[in-house]
Amino acid sequence: MPDIGSMLRQEIARLSRRELRSEVRAARKASTQYRHHIAALRKQLSALERQVTTLHRRVADGHGGPAHASPVEGGPKVRFSAGRLRAQRTKHGFTAGEYAKLLDVSEQTIYNWERGTHRPGQDRLAIIAELRGLGKRALQARLEAMNGKASSTKAASKKKRSAGTSASKKRATTKPPKKSVARKSARRSSAQP
Repeated sequence: MPDIGSMLRQEIARLSRRELRSEVRAARKASTQYRHHIAALRKQLSALERQVTTLHRRVADGHGGPAHASPVEGGPKVRFSAGRLRAQRTKHGFTAGEYAKLLDVSEQTIYNWERGTHRPGQDRLAIIAELRGLGKRALQARLEAMNGKASSTKAASKKKRSAGTSASKKRATTKPPKKSVARKSARRSSAQP
C-alpha cells in the first residue's frame, strides 16, 4: 500500500511546478516585451545623437537654415547663410551695389557677407529676412523709391551748392577793388608828370 505522506508530497510538488511554470511564462513574456522596448529606445537615441552631431557641424560651418522670424526680444534669432544671401540676390537679378542700397550698407560689405568672411548684425539680419519675403517687383519698387529719394536729396544739395556759388560770384563782382590795386593806380597817377 502506498504511503499517504509520499503521495501527498508528490501531489504538492506537481501542483507547485504547474504554478511556477505559469509564473515563469508570464515573467518571460514581460521580459521579452521590455527587451524590444529597450531596443527601440536605443535606436531612437542613436538617431537623435546623429542629428545633434549633424546640427553641431552645420552650426560650426556656418550653414544655418532659413530665417523665418525677426529677432524679437525673447524670440528666435534669425539665422544667416552666405550662400543663401548670394542666391537670393542673384535670383532677383540685383548687383551687389543695388542690394547694398536696399540694406543700407556698402557694396564691399555685401561681398564680405557672401564670401562668409563677415556676418551681418541682428538689425541687418532682420532686414535680410524681410527682403527674403518680398518678390522681385516689390524689391525693384523699393530700390527705385530709395534711388528716387537719394536723387532728390542729391538734387537739393546740388541746388544749394549752385545757389551758394552764384551768390558768392555776385558778391565777388560787387566788391570794391582791393587796396593794393588802388595804391598802384594812385602811384602811377602821381608818378606821371
